[in-house]
Amino acid sequence: MKFKPPAWVGPLFGILLFSLAVWVLHHELAAYHLKDIVHQIRSISIARVALALLLTAAGYGVMTLYDFLALRYLKHLLGYGKIALAAFVGAAFSNNIGLSMIAGASVRYRLYANWGLSALEITKVVFFCTLTLWLGFLGLGGTVFFLVPLTLPDQLHLPAISIHLVGLSMTLPVAAYLLAGAFLKTPLRLRDWQIDVPGLRTGLLQLLTGTADWLLAGSVLIVLLPPVDGLSLPLILGMYLLAQLAGLVSQVPGGLGVFETTFLLLIGGRLPAETVMGALFAFRIIYYLLPLAVSALLLGGNEILLHRESAKKLAATYHRWSGPVVPPVLAFTTFIAGAVLLFSGATPALDHRLAWLRQAIPLPLLEVSHLVGSTVGMGLLLLARGIQRRLSGAYWITAILLGVGIAASLFKGLDFEEALFLGALLAALLPNRRFFYRHTSLLHQRFTPAWIAAIAMIVISAFWLGFFSYKHVEYREALWWQFAFNADAPRFLRASAAAAAVLLLFAVARLLRPAHHRPGKASEEEMQTVVRIVGSANATTANLALLGDKSFLINPQKNAFIMYGVQGRSWVAMGDPVGPQDAWPELIWNFREQSDRFGGWALFYQVTPDGLPYYLDLGLTLTKLGETARVPLEDFSLEGSHRKGLRYTRRKMEKEGLSLEILPADQAMARFDALKQISDAWLTEKNTSEKGFSLGRFSEEYLRWFDVAVIRKSDAIVAFANLWKGADNGEFSIDMMRYDPALAPGGVMDYLFIELMLWGQEKGYEWFDLGMAPLSGLADRSLAPLWNRLGGFLARHGGHFYNFEGLRQYKEKFDPVWEPRYLASPGGMALPLIFAHLVQLISGGIKGTIAK
Repeated sequence: MKFKPPAWVGPLFGILLFSLAVWVLHHELAAYHLKDIVHQIRSISIARVALALLLTAAGYGVMTLYDFLALRYLKHLLGYGKIALAAFVGAAFSNNIGLSMIAGASVRYRLYANWGLSALEITKVVFFCTLTLWLGFLGLGGTVFFLVPLTLPDQLHLPAISIHLVGLSMTLPVAAYLLAGAFLKTPLRLRDWQIDVPGLRTGLLQLLTGTADWLLAGSVLIVLLPPVDGLSLPLILGMYLLAQLAGLVSQVPGGLGVFETTFLLLIGGRLPAETVMGALFAFRIIYYLLPLAVSALLLGGNEILLHRESAKKLAATYHRWSGPVVPPVLAFTTFIAGAVLLFSGATPALDHRLAWLRQAIPLPLLEVSHLVGSTVGMGLLLLARGIQRRLSGAYWITAILLGVGIAASLFKGLDFEEALFLGALLAALLPNRRFFYRHTSLLHQRFTPAWIAAIAMIVISAFWLGFFSYKHVEYREALWWQFAFNADAPRFLRASAAAAAVLLLFAVARLLRPAHHRPGKASEEEMQTVVRIVGSANATTANLALLGDKSFLINPQKNAFIMYGVQGRSWVAMGDPVGPQDAWPELIWNFREQSDRFGGWALFYQVTPDGLPYYLDLGLTLTKLGETARVPLEDFSLEGSHRKGLRYTRRKMEKEGLSLEILPADQAMARFDALKQISDAWLTEKNTSEKGFSLGRFSEEYLRWFDVAVIRKSDAIVAFANLWKGADNGEFSIDMMRYDPALAPGGVMDYLFIELMLWGQEKGYEWFDLGMAPLSGLADRSLAPLWNRLGGFLARHGGHFYNFEGLRQYKEKFDPVWEPRYLASPGGMALPLIFAHLVQLISGGIKGTIAK
């Protein structure tokens, strides 16, 4: 069995590396003050900044060739404008967030999926781009390390190795890749995977593109550093590449802290440390943060423009399609706002602004504002998770804290830049109230290891920044009680303690919350609640809750629930939540969080269009499964030429002595043995076994809940179906339809449908649900997703395995209204395994799947 490390191992490793980098950085900057670094940043000339911006633009322009080459390799035609957008946005997110195979892939998937690429094709694009990135690094790094005399500092505690040999070894994989492209003409096979190795020409283009990318990125930092004798450009480039390698290996987002520390150690005493840190800080802003801001604007604009139909529908389009985008973006900016307030509270105020405040406000107001600013910052770090999870309470508290933070920023040091940023975030947050509809506590939200690691890194950075800023101040106990306009260090100590107290209280409150357990069989009390809710449900599929093979997630109001089963990692909810629709969003999110808690995938099987916005908010992918046929009974009639076949079937069955009878549940149970004989004969004739989950099974425990429609021939029952009745005579349907192959004449099921529709019409029902036609209504166009194209092909040509097209044609004769049904699930490469889990769940495990 393959060992899978716990999810917290990676984030914990990142925290440890980041903490080590901060410690080394503190040691290297021991002789310098914060003001020295700020001075060095301001001393960078406008010309050097402009050249760095130009090189950054050129570097990101080269990155667009990654995707261009990948799509040419896949032979997928796409306009360069679209390619450039996806490549630029993906690269900006990858550079800042780290985990390039994940961060860049998610952005690319969002864009390329809308432009007709399948999940497999997008995966190939991401793999191709990652391969190009590493080819460039290995090629350029290997050459530089082999030719340039680069010395490793003792502080890295690395074994004594020759950088020249390392450089030579780095070029070997590049040479092997190019040789494979030149001489390997057949695809590589790895188990079920087939990989077409790009040819020599494509490989050379990959190498040149990747090399140009790394060369331009290193040049941005080079032009920000002042020229120094004995410090050649190739030498600086080698240091840059080695520092980037350390950042990539650490998996700390953007290599933050690790890259800077490694580069500072490598450059040693050749340049003053404050000069190097100033250049590195400017490099971080120009090459990382500025492209990220531009890419966020481009991505948001594309989401709106992509789905607009006309100028008049722009607002409606924004409301519909911005749901998956707005909360994550607001969560990210809320997290950044919290970090800004913590960093601001850890650094001294500007002297001239503090002098003005001395004349304008009393000292207590400044002291309180500083304390409040840091505690608000810590609160925003924690609330960002609630914003991401669309919590109504998190929305209101965040709005209040942003307002308080604006006032605190102004009164603690006239930090109007902070106030403007917080004000912009508040202005963006307030109009989007509609996205935050969940009424649950932040204490019950799961903080993933990655979230905890991100918060820990910000807190560690803020504390280090404060101690670095005031290291010239000798610590003594009296500092805690020193209050003065120029007493920045004491204010930092008090604010840090208050922020730490907020974090500690939140952690303790989460530890004391009720424990969550993996669900099991429903209790008697839960079943009573479920039965009551099913009895008031309009959708007849709610009756699947009575099968006895599901667990339930019931809301606190006990008026709605989700029924589900677990198979492998897949937590499968059967249909939409059962109950009033205003209870759906909270239940859907709670189900997602419950599955997350156990490392599972939340998916929703056979959902209706009514719930699609909620599933999109979860970031799930929608896969169309087919369409359900619903017959409007008010207009149903056997009159007219188009009903000639139905009239003939009814007359024929009546001549043979067939008739319909509706047996109440208690009378049906009295004839259970007779019904079982028919069921067993039907199963034998069909060479199949009982199913479950989304299909009813013949059992006394299940059938006792329902009236049963039986077809009699003379006195004997020859066919039956259990009735699902919706509330308020809105809809009714049937579940199991079984007949005796020896006694029932051909056409008995048609007769059953006809008689039931006439019976339902007489009883005042509005709809009769004929059930779903799998793979029905799937578009089979060249730009349709792969599943739709495959499903459309199977529907037309898969008659040897299952008569998909014939089933739809059979139901068409009743003139139904067709409504789509979807699977909402994680997308990409998880889909095949998810479908396998669904088959096992419905068939009762692997044995049931194999046994048909």
